[in-house]
Amino acid sequence: MSSGITYHSLLLPSGIVFSNGHIWKEQRHIGITSLRKLGLGKKSIEHQIEDTAQTLMFVVFPRLMSYFPGPHKKALAAMELIVSFAKQEIEKHKESSSLHEPQDFIDHYLLQMEKSRNDPNSTYNEENLAQCIVDFFGAGSETTLATLKWALLLLTNHPDIQEKVQKEIEEAFSSSASISYQDRKKLPYTNAVIHEMQRLKYILLFGLPRQSTKDVTMKSYHIPKRTMILADMRSVLLDPEQWETPEEFNPNHFLDKDGKFMEREEFLPFGIGKRICVGEQLARIEIFIFLTNLLRAFSFRLPEGVKELIETPIVKVSMKPHPYKLCAIPTTA
Repeated sequence: MSSGITYHSLLLPSGIVFSNGHIWKEQRHIGITSLRKLGLGKKSIEHQIEDTAQTLMFVVFPRLMSYFPGPHKKALAAMELIVSFAKQEIEKHKESSSLHEPQDFIDHYLLQMEKSRNDPNSTYNEENLAQCIVDFFGAGSETTLATLKWALLLLTNHPDIQEKVQKEIEEAFSSSASISYQDRKKLPYTNAVIHEMQRLKYILLFGLPRQSTKDVTMKSYHIPKRTMILADMRSVLLDPEQWETPEEFNPNHFLDKDGKFMEREEFLPFGIGKRICVGEQLARIEIFIFLTNLLRAFSFRLPEGVKELIETPIVKVSMKPHPYKLCAIPTTA
């Protein structure tokens, strides 16, 4: 049964990332409320991420290393694949009739569609649902993967920083203890390294497009209503007036004189204001748990004959590292 969703329709302002106004408010609302109901911010979802990280350590990761990071499909082909998958999943969920005991985001969304079917102003529909799924894949999976690729590259190029992180983890936890997101408070240097990596290697070419809602004058520049605005986040993340060594991988940017972690308002990889990334908390949890578990299980070293991994990015819509190889050496027998 066809859902009536076309690829062309998915290019229109829909979903969360590229919509605005009433459509954006409703899509963001269902996204946030569904994530919370599904356990975001609770221990249950952390345990799921921890289990996935452990599967990565001794099952998936060794097999992937011979291909990592692997060739990337063309963006259009990848988009079509995700759209096709989204449509199939929507149809499966419609047939399962489990809306009153929702198990995932699609169930929550379809239930909201049912509740809003008599509301003429509702924007809850299958077109927006499909686009929201695409948004979650793009903003919630691809970005985290790219961030982890940059993390392993930087830590391999800076073995002194990597060893300091591993020492902090080793001293804070016994070999059998699991690491949760709340444990970042015990790992100030590790937390600083993660923040510094995201600051230095911001993974988007520029901020997502936004539109001004009214005429604005900012520093003598007139910005008319409905102007498309692309924020240059690097102007803040690499601002020499805010960071001691803006072009260098320096975890001390996030440490005070006593070595304690400190938040920085100039740290904006997830955006700012009402349009801040919906999946910010989930991304923070995933990156922290995956990276700490990887560094607990492996030491990452340059292959024989390689002096340094290339740190200049492949410049597209996202800023990914060039394909590279590294050696993952188990830290325990």
